[in-house]
Amino acid sequence: MRAKIVRMIDRRTVVAGLAAAALPSAARAAVPNASPISALGLDAAHFGVRPGAPDDQTAALQRAIDQAAAARAPLGLAPGVYRAGDLMLPAGAQIVGIRGATRLVSTRGRPLFTAAQANGVTLSGLVLDGAGARLPERLGVVALMNGRDARVIDCTIVASGGHGISLEGVAGEIAGSTVADAADVGIISFEAKGLTIARNIVRNAANNGIQILRNVAGEDGTMVLDNRIEDIRNVLGGTGQWGNGVNAHRAGNVIVRGNRIRNCAFSAVRGNSAWAIEIVGNSCSGLGEVALYSEFSFEGAIIANNTVDGALIGVSVANFNEGGRLAVVQGNIFRNLARHAGQTEEENGIGIYVEADTAVTGNVVENAEFAGIMAGWGRYLRDVTVTGNVVRSSAIGVAVSVVPGAGGAVIADNMITGSRRGAILGMDQLQVITEDLTKSGAARYAQLAITGNRVN
Repeated sequence: MRAKIVRMIDRRTVVAGLAAAALPSAARAAVPNASPISALGLDAAHFGVRPGAPDDQTAALQRAIDQAAAARAPLGLAPGVYRAGDLMLPAGAQIVGIRGATRLVSTRGRPLFTAAQANGVTLSGLVLDGAGARLPERLGVVALMNGRDARVIDCTIVASGGHGISLEGVAGEIAGSTVADAADVGIISFEAKGLTIARNIVRNAANNGIQILRNVAGEDGTMVLDNRIEDIRNVLGGTGQWGNGVNAHRAGNVIVRGNRIRNCAFSAVRGNSAWAIEIVGNSCSGLGEVALYSEFSFEGAIIANNTVDGALIGVSVANFNEGGRLAVVQGNIFRNLARHAGQTEEENGIGIYVEADTAVTGNVVENAEFAGIMAGWGRYLRDVTVTGNVVRSSAIGVAVSVVPGAGGAVIADNMITGSRRGAILGMDQLQVITEDLTKSGAARYAQLAITGNRVN
């Protein structure tokens, strides 16, 4: 195979190009026949690939990809438009373009790139245009499977008829890329093996921005860091599976940190049966439902140092009846929590909602239509502390379940200002059933410790 490659490629051009790639940029001008593309690796033009050609170049591109991978060399694509589709990436394939100038346009209703064994696969500096063609279920314009050290770096993926990027059984990195106008999910991962999704822009996806899924609950460890996620719709409907900036389902030890998330139909970050999830330092606004959600059968959630401006509920740590328990809600700011047009009477604005084995401390809640902080739902309350928070301008400062069977709560040392209906009220679900417990009646509920709160 190596001899065949040598016959097909101008030896002097390849040697000059690879030598140029190893030199500092100031020295490359002195290398004969060096060009920006040869500096990237093997020039696809030597395999008959032509930028700007009107015809489909799938066959020529596939030959170039296969032979460059066999030579263990990157394949460089010059600026221009390439019409192609259903290209298969062998393990180790590296396709490199000029950022923003090398564009591949889909012609086949299949992913532009598929890697069935994605070990060492790299895509860099490419614009990948799905042309809106409908894709098979679970696939994206880029579909990478079963590999480690897979990378999509500094690429733009647009107009996908399915997912933007789909990953299955992958460890690696999706970084510095833009995924726009996907007809399903922007970036979706199944059964990750050690994945980082960082510093990307994901916008105008039809269902979720970034989705982390496992068929059976287990260790996942995906890190979703410093992305900008915006304008996420909910085309498929449902009750929260879709319409989220980041959605983790059955995935353990996922970290969602430092993201800017805005204008999502449902949540900014939603963990469903996602144990040991960390939702930290995200800036969120314009959410249609619960901004930050840890729900169903999870154990261990840290929700800290986030800001939320505009949602139905700021944070919900729920479903004790399904095994949802054990959380810290600390140091967050939640503002402007209220119903949106068309939502029902019961769907009131709440800053923080928790149920079991949870510490709520050091948060600030302002302008919650129903309650700044709500602990428990009916008998679903156990071992909750609400301490050292500031609650301002909310109808109820702290609402706590006091029905028979509800467990214990400590509500202490909070600053509660401007609560129109009462500072701390006992509840049966959404129904107020006590007077303000900071004034009288708290002694009737031995499971509650209410002390040291400052009410204005």
